[in-house]
Parts: sequence; structure tokens; C-alpha cells
Amino acid sequence: MAAAPQARTDSAMQVDALHLPVGGAWITAAREDALARLRATGLPQRRDEYWKFTRPDSLTLAEPPHAALFEDGDEPGMFADMDRLRLVFVDGVFDAEASDDPAMAGVRIERLADVAGQDLHWARDLYGTLEARGQTPVPRPLAALNTALARDGVLIHVTGKAARPVSLVYRHRSETSDALLHHVVRLDPGAELTVLENGPAAARFNKVMEVDVADGARFHHVRVQGRDHERRAATHIFARLGRESAFKSFTMTANGVMTRNECVIEFTGDDAVAHVAGAAMGDGDFHGDDTVFVTHDAERCESRQVFKKVLRNGATGVFQGKILVRPGAQKTDGYQISQALLLDDDSQFLAKPELEIYADDVACSHGSTSGAIDEDALYYLRSRGVPKPLATDLLVLSFLAEAVEEIEHESLRDEITARIAGWLERRRG
Repeated sequence: MAAAPQARTDSAMQVDALHLPVGGAWITAAREDALARLRATGLPQRRDEYWKFTRPDSLTLAEPPHAALFEDGDEPGMFADMDRLRLVFVDGVFDAEASDDPAMAGVRIERLADVAGQDLHWARDLYGTLEARGQTPVPRPLAALNTALARDGVLIHVTGKAARPVSLVYRHRSETSDALLHHVVRLDPGAELTVLENGPAAARFNKVMEVDVADGARFHHVRVQGRDHERRAATHIFARLGRESAFKSFTMTANGVMTRNECVIEFTGDDAVAHVAGAAMGDGDFHGDDTVFVTHDAERCESRQVFKKVLRNGATGVFQGKILVRPGAQKTDGYQISQALLLDDDSQFLAKPELEIYADDVACSHGSTSGAIDEDALYYLRSRGVPKPLATDLLVLSFLAEAVEEIEHESLRDEITARIAGWLERRRG
């Protein structure tokens, strides 16, 4: 697969020289609008406020850095016991032969590459729309780049409760692949869908998922990022919530030399709920950045941000989370917690929690801590015959549990817990 064009951080001329893929009227208009936004803001720089903890260089170079391959890009056994619909992408290109029949999910699923040439499509009201809304007040240029240049992805329209989860499997087959995927999900009133994601995607991966959750609809999302340590990824989720709707997203990040996950949520209907959570484990040359922006623009809505990171051998964890409560968004319940467990003196956790409130009847809180493992708890376990490495693992699992508990489905919680335990066991001692 030919590498997708990327712009250099040090050259505005490179951005100006980008050429959009050929498509129909609706997607061409969205791509042109995204390219205009990108040219107005430029690519991210280290001096930008929301990039001061994370160097964007390797995400914006003209050519992606090399990343080692694995024998099988699919995470072995990941979600294997679930009755799911598998949609496989190899280095950012849909692989129909390796995928299941999309009709098995009981929802409308189309490939972006197949419908981009049409002049009319239901996705025209969403593709690039939520991403554009998420550019204010904080520019997100890598998301605009994706909207402008992405050629593949899935478009999912859910009218009722999906028959089974949709599992997006990302495989990595080229050491220099540069993948851009753009997914659009529309849930009609009362609909429900679970989306699973896992697997190394490419040497460098830029993904956008736009999720429109209508009144009374429910969207569940569980993602696993791991195994491919040399990956560089920038992912974005843009969600809009209607009245009495629910959005729940959890990400497990293990390993990864550079991972930036952004989640932008907007409440537009009353009595909606949004939970975003993450559990990250970093060892050595690891940089994991979770950036969340939640806007409350409706009454009696609840948001939760729960992020836990375990870091060792010089790993770096970043959390940037903001809750914005607009005027009139009364009875808002906003909760944010970010914590890091540092297993040595070389690792670091960089956090920027924020609240910005313009309503007077709200309950909002945030907190951020980092520290070493509890020596008293460790002593207690060891005094009862538990070896120190195993005792440490048990305390790590307990520390991460609050984030994992945000997953609504018990079977998925159990699988994620087992994956974390396996990661710890492989590094025990």
C-alpha cells in the first residue's frame, strides 16, 4: 500500500501541497472544509498548549518511522469467545476475504471507499461534521488531516439493537505503512451498538471515529492497544449525545512508543450519560497520552473520566482532561480522576485536569495523583507468604480496577482484566 501523504511540521508549504482524494459531491465538500481548517491551524507543534507534554514530530513527518512486524497482526484470542462481527483492515485497507459478512450484525454497514464516489449518502450529514465541531475551542489538526485524506473506514447506521458487536481488527503487514481510517457511526433513537477495536494497525496510524448517539440510544466501545511496541498512533473519537442517551468508551493501552488518544464529547440533549475510561501499562520507551474534552450543553447530564496508568523503567504517561459546562447546563454531574502508579524513580506522569463552569447548579470535581506502590499493603501481602513480584501485581490490578469497572459488560471486563494480568506476569520479577 502506498503511504498516505502527510505534512511536515516545519513546512506550511507541505500542507498547501496536499491533494484530496477524488470523490462525490458530499465527501469532497467535507474534505475541502477539513483541508481549509488544517491550513488555518497548521500541524501541531510542541509549543501548542495541548501538545506541550507530547512531541508530535513522529506523527507529522512526511515519512513514517519503521515499525517491526509480528507473525500475526491480530491479537491472539482477543475477543475470540464473543459472538461478534469481524471487520478486518490491513495497513489501513479493508480486507473483505478476512472479514465476516457485514449483514450478520443486523445493521447497515458500508465501506467508505465504496460510497465515497456517490453524490448523495446518509453519511454526508456526519462525515467531518462532528470532527469540525470538536475543533472549537481546541484545534485538533491531525483529525482535520484525517477527514481530508482518509480513503477507507466503515459507515455504520444502527436503527435498533445490533444483533452482535462489531469488531474492528487492525493488522500490520508493512514496516512503513501509514494508515488513515475514518469511521462514522449513527445510532437512531433507541438503538444500541457495541464496537470493539484491537490489533496493530500500521507503522503509523491516524484514526477518526465520529459517533452520533440519538435520543435514548446507547453506544458501547472497548478498545485494546498493545503488543506492537513500535507503533505510533493518533486516534480521535468525536461523539454527540442526544436526550437520555448513553456513551461509554474504555481503552486499554499496553506498550507503544507513541500513542495519543483524544476523545471529544458534546452533550446536546438532557439527561444523557457519557463515561470515558482508560487503563495504561507502560514499560521503558513508552509514551501514552489520553486527552479528553467534555462539553455539557444540556441539563442533568452525567460525565465520568477515569484514567489509571502504571509506569515503569522510564515510561511516560500523560492525561489532559477538561469539563466545560456551558450556561444553562444546570444539574450537571461531572467527575474526573487521573492517577498514576510509578513503579520506579525514572518514570513520570504529566497531568492537566481542568474545569470551566458557567452554570451555578452543578456538581463537578477533578483530581490527579501519582505515587509509588503502597508499602504497607505490600508488606501485608508479603507477611502472608505472597512473593513480592506477585504481591506487586495484585496491587497493580487493584489500582487499575476502577477504570476497568467502567466497562458495562461483565465478560469484556473479565477479558480485559485477564489481559492486564498476562502483561504483568510476562514482566514479573
